[in-house]
Amino acid sequence: MSALDLKSERDRFVALAFCWADFLLEVELDETVIFAGGPWEGLVGQTAAQLQGKKLKDLVFEDDMDLMRSLLGVARRHGRIEDVEIRFQGQRSSGFAIGFAGYFLEDLNNHYFLAMRLNRNSGAGLVSGGHLREGESNLFDADSFADVLGGKLKGPGNEDNQLTFINMPGLEDIKGRMSEEDQAHLSKALGLYLRANSVDGDSASQIEDGKFGLIHAQDLDVDVLEGQLSEVVRDLDPEKVGVKIETATLDVDSDNVSQEDLANGLVYAINQFKDQGDGGFNIKNLSSNLSGMVKDAANKVSSFKSIVANKKFSLVYHPIINVLDGEVHHYEALTRFQPGVSPFEIITMAEEMGLIPEFDLAVVKKGLEFINTLPRNSKTSIAVNISGQSVASDLYVNTLHKLLQNNQWAKGKMLFEITESAKMEDLDRANNFIQQLRKNGYHVCLDDFGAGAASFGYLMRLEVDVVKLDGPVVKDAQLAVRGKALLESMATLCKNLGIETIGEMVDDKQGLDFVRKCGINYAQGYLFGEPNADLAAFNMGKYAHMFPKSSVGATSNW
Repeated sequence: MSALDLKSERDRFVALAFCWADFLLEVELDETVIFAGGPWEGLVGQTAAQLQGKKLKDLVFEDDMDLMRSLLGVARRHGRIEDVEIRFQGQRSSGFAIGFAGYFLEDLNNHYFLAMRLNRNSGAGLVSGGHLREGESNLFDADSFADVLGGKLKGPGNEDNQLTFINMPGLEDIKGRMSEEDQAHLSKALGLYLRANSVDGDSASQIEDGKFGLIHAQDLDVDVLEGQLSEVVRDLDPEKVGVKIETATLDVDSDNVSQEDLANGLVYAINQFKDQGDGGFNIKNLSSNLSGMVKDAANKVSSFKSIVANKKFSLVYHPIINVLDGEVHHYEALTRFQPGVSPFEIITMAEEMGLIPEFDLAVVKKGLEFINTLPRNSKTSIAVNISGQSVASDLYVNTLHKLLQNNQWAKGKMLFEITESAKMEDLDRANNFIQQLRKNGYHVCLDDFGAGAASFGYLMRLEVDVVKLDGPVVKDAQLAVRGKALLESMATLCKNLGIETIGEMVDDKQGLDFVRKCGINYAQGYLFGEPNADLAAFNMGKYAHMFPKSSVGATSNW
């Protein structure tokens, strides 16, 4: 190509670029500017012609130069960068922020081509996508981590990628002494550094407050990244203390590992990271090989699926008692596994890995088997739990309706408790499911009420028959000065909505008297014995003196 042709091509490139950008730079590998276009004088005090021959470090705000180099590294590895913000030197002492996108083209002498503009919306992400992001940092949230990033640890070209967890204990304390503007700037800066050093420039996640994860190339110097992140935090900390950053890099051997097992391994690794607490995280506390986690997670999934398929669990029952007359209203069915195995841990694992709908169905089937052993004229009824995750599952909803349709005799003998262990996102859909159950003759209870801020939102949107007040809330109310008033207000609210109430963790007579005085209708707790597979184990007669209108031993129904 002749010099004239090359000039013509450059002019065309410049004209097209200015359709989007206000400023242009062409930069060599050694960071020397060889071409500039646009009204640079108004931004940095030098004309476009005067910028030629300058180094990027003479133009970019000093505190952002490490970030700029990281972003150029992304361009070298992956060809482009987009939707980021860098501060340039100018008349402001804090620099002048400007958004830009850029390309690295080997065919054009290994040059960087950077297009920049003012007054743009920053923080849209280096690479767009439909997954949830965390505020100003624009990092993927924890729930998107395995889904989005798992594919970047497996497949052609990804064999050498690594997973690094980053812990910043005390970061939230530092944010607490910052202005809102500085908090936003800190989150944005941390997000930019993490994304710039990740695979494709967009493979980083904020797992929770102060904890982050990123997938990166094997040659990333994690120590350098630690230093950059530490400096960013220290510079913005009003007390200039900063944080001590801890990291753990996990090797990934994804050969002969399915995408599903890898995703489960990532979930398992994330949860191990979360469980380390704020200050106890170090490389020794976390497996050094993700492949081991993947294998462990796959084994847990296989074991759990076997438990569900073969119904290798049992049900025990706990009575729900009318606080006025001592009648057993119904029994809650609780799952038990082999001795020494925590039901909470297994069920939590099943929810995290998306396996809980199948398990909830298995519990319903086992509950129906139990009810079928009772005399047909028995008034005994049981409540089975439904995870919020199952409510959103077509598999669960459709299969449950078929089960109940085929077992019409179970009406009045089975209730459903919807737990808050997994948050329900689509409340309209959840309420439609609940109303279908109620229409078909099954009462529905909202469990764990008061345990979180979502409880009252649920109560506004979900039409249920009963609300079960969370055990710790009931316990704490007995100790707090205003506890009785709080519990009374909850009971009154539910009464006004036509909803009955159950108080959990009623473990002694004082607790029973307390919930009764608060206007709560029913009680559940160890006062009446521990959960048992044999209903005859509950000798309610010995508690008759505790109830003002005693008819202990009878069974009532809503």
